[in-house]
Amino acid sequence: MMSNQIPLFVDDYHDAVRHAVEAMGGFKRIGHDMKPDMTVEAAGRWLADCCNPDKREKLSLSELAYIRKAARQAGVHVLAAYEAQAAGYAEPQPINPEDEAAQLQREFIASVKALEALQARMARTHA
Repeated sequence: MMSNQIPLFVDDYHDAVRHAVEAMGGFKRIGHDMKPDMTVEAAGRWLADCCNPDKREKLSLSELAYIRKAARQAGVHVLAAYEAQAAGYAEPQPINPEDEAAQLQREFIASVKALEALQARMARTHA
């Protein structure tokens, strides 16, 4: 994550996206990641225009999802926090992939045990 200061609160969706992009390295870097066929300068201008409500350019849903996911991977949560707050949800808590894998494994083991118990009960009723 970059050392840019991320505000606790943002005014609107455009601000949330703008702060996320700036925290991840800026418009040129993220814009060029998203539009590698453009020059770095042009991609940076395009992305900056997308984050300006007075400009015609807008991010598509898939482009917005890309920024959200890249921000998560960079440890930048301002966009997800804004989206949750604006929709009336509690602040999101990022899931540590190792924790999620361990939880899935525990759930799998528990479900296998439940199936084995169900199978044993079924065997007893048919015997």
